[in-house]
Amino acid sequence: MSNSYFRQVPNFSYVSRLQDAKKISQYIDVKNFFRRAKLRPDIEGKVEFFDAYLIQGDERPDNVAYKFYEDPTLDWVILISNNILNIQTEWPMSQRNFESYLLSKYGSYSELNQIRYYETKEVKNSEGTVVLPAKLKVNKDYTITFYDAKLQGYTTIANCKVPITHFDYEEEINNKKREIFVLKSDYLRIVLDDIEQIMEYKKGSTQYVSETLKKGDNIRLY
Repeated sequence: MSNSYFRQVPNFSYVSRLQDAKKISQYIDVKNFFRRAKLRPDIEGKVEFFDAYLIQGDERPDNVAYKFYEDPTLDWVILISNNILNIQTEWPMSQRNFESYLLSKYGSYSELNQIRYYETKEVKNSEGTVVLPAKLKVNKDYTITFYDAKLQGYTTIANCKVPITHFDYEEEINNKKREIFVLKSDYLRIVLDDIEQIMEYKKGSTQYVSETLKKGDNIRLY
């Protein structure tokens, strides 16, 4: 049985607005996307329930779901585990899409390889203590001077930075999206049971038809 997210989402029946509707009382069923899956608070954000994972190559959520759960239709579990709502902007781009995006944004490979800014390299004194951390943005003329107690004198280092191109900048952003968390399979059943509870309609509403269907008022009749 498929565990596809859309199988979990209940339906909502509303009066048809289609031009070929034959009667004003004709209804059409659609998925109720106002019902959204989420992790229970005692699981969400708790590292003991997840494994850290680095997305490989052009892997999609369904590829990751198959790798961990042997079920590609559980791709939505991968997404909600990382609070991903928009896969187009929050999931790493494929290599082809990444290259197309870069050329569209920067216009040419020449511009793409222009220096955007400079970042520091890690610098340690002679005792191994860090005096300059890596990845700080600096200007191209930046140098560092520090007193080295072991050498009993001041040291100036000019070669303490690296140029970061537009490509380097964009690649780091895309690669950062590769760092995700995957719900451990031991807790998968809990999440699936929770989703059934979340998506299920409860009796008592005037719009209630069944656990998977609600029906809206026909305002065309008034």
